[in-house]
Amino acid sequence: MSALTWAVAAVVSDDAGRVLLCRQGRGERRWALPGGRLRREESPAAAVLRNIRTETGWDVQIVDLVGLYRLSDRGTAPPPAGRCGPLPDVLVHVFRARVTAGTPTADPTGGCHLGWHAPADLPDAVTPITRTAVIDALAGRSGVLRDAGREPARPATAPSVGESGRGPGATPGAGPGAGPGGRGASGDPVAPGQRAEPDDSPAARR
Repeated sequence: MSALTWAVAAVVSDDAGRVLLCRQGRGERRWALPGGRLRREESPAAAVLRNIRTETGWDVQIVDLVGLYRLSDRGTAPPPAGRCGPLPDVLVHVFRARVTAGTPTADPTGGCHLGWHAPADLPDAVTPITRTAVIDALAGRSGVLRDAGREPARPATAPSVGESGRGPGATPGAGPGAGPGGRGASGDPVAPGQRAEPDDSPAARR
């Protein structure tokens, strides 16, 4: 069994019902839920508030916990001698949250482009946990337990003109957003989330 990384993410919505996603400005560039890794002695709820504000500049209010999502390499054979093993499993606490103001309260940090997306029109390139968690959150589910496998890497594509997360009223496709989002920056869980490979820097992803 591989090591386990604990991460947090949130399905953040605005008054129009859109959800906030982050896309790394490097690597695979998949869209993911905003979030990151837990610090020592930090609760998941406190971690998600901190990570989202750092990564996106938005202050949010937690509504409830959608569920726990495990990102793993299912069915991966042991690596040959001298080779690195599979990436650690990521267990992501995904919350349902909403923004508390009409504009961000701080400047985002990191290398993530932000965009508000209609749930029925999410980008094709999203992390494994993102699409499932959005569906669960909008269906009003809570206490969900799901296992998600990593998907093959997608080729990087240039950011579209106008991706922005500077306000709930902003239209996806209206100016590049600054700031950093199942595994972090390049392997997606950017964690929880998964913003592939969750970390303390501004999803995983998530």
